[in-house]
Amino acid sequence: MLISCVAYEKGQKIADIAPNRISDYVRRPDCFVWVALRDATAGELEQMREQFGLHPLAVEDANHGHQRPKIEEYGDSLFAVLHMIEPQPGGELKVGEAAIFVGRNYVLAVRRGAEKGFQEVRARSEREPELLRNGSGYVCYALMDAVVDRYFPLIESLEIELDEIEGRVFEGVAARENIRALYVLKQKLVTLKHAVAPLLEAVGKLYGGRVPPVCAGMGEYFRDIADHLVRLNQGIDAVRDMVVTALSVNLSMITLQENETMKRLAAYAALVAVPTMIAGIYGMNFQHMPELDWKFGYPLALGVMTVVDTMIFVRLRRAGWI
Repeated sequence: MLISCVAYEKGQKIADIAPNRISDYVRRPDCFVWVALRDATAGELEQMREQFGLHPLAVEDANHGHQRPKIEEYGDSLFAVLHMIEPQPGGELKVGEAAIFVGRNYVLAVRRGAEKGFQEVRARSEREPELLRNGSGYVCYALMDAVVDRYFPLIESLEIELDEIEGRVFEGVAARENIRALYVLKQKLVTLKHAVAPLLEAVGKLYGGRVPPVCAGMGEYFRDIADHLVRLNQGIDAVRDMVVTALSVNLSMITLQENETMKRLAAYAALVAVPTMIAGIYGMNFQHMPELDWKFGYPLALGVMTVVDTMIFVRLRRAGWI
């Protein structure tokens, strides 16, 4: 679905144009065309390929989707794939894609599987014509920067989620639920890691060494994106280490609970052992046993049981086993 197709010249918007007129504006030396598509069909991508002269392999990747984040150079044009990660009401993360084609006189952004678009990026760029004068290279930066900046709230929400789980670990909440929640959190971190780590390496090609022609003069901007990606990568690693630590603490708490349970069981077994032993001895059917004919034998046996159990109970209570 076509979202917008706009022509710009010298940093100013000059017209909303029809897709079949794109090639007319692309030929102008100081003009570039910015097109936004959502869930584009094969026919729409083929039309864009004809109008912009896109590389067929890049168009094929954008059409199929499910690509890893990357930035590829095709002659004097760039093709970038970024993951657009959006939180869902149930707490899950939905992964979409943004395929960005950048040439000297055009920018084509194809959004797939993501709800939030780039309307605010376009509005911000049009409010800053002095930056928009840099042409398609600046728009490429603005789009990538918008996607990367959306990762920061996700990291913050995962940190809050981890703090809540850690609180439940020491509140005696069911250990199985804590472990399940920690593994779900770890899966979300892996999703973010898959979006950030490949892009960190790819962005380095846009400001260091031989810079693609469409990014010439924009090195400081793409270096800023790389700095954000480094911070994100470090944040993901830090939260992941904390998740591993929380899992270890949770398992240790389980072991401590089991030890406490075993201590209590052993303590009660000791209390039962003495009466059981005495009753077992006098329950044997031997004819000649001491005190069988003594009228105080039964009260004495009960008394011995009570006194010994009381002594054992006091010792165990002082030791903290009961």
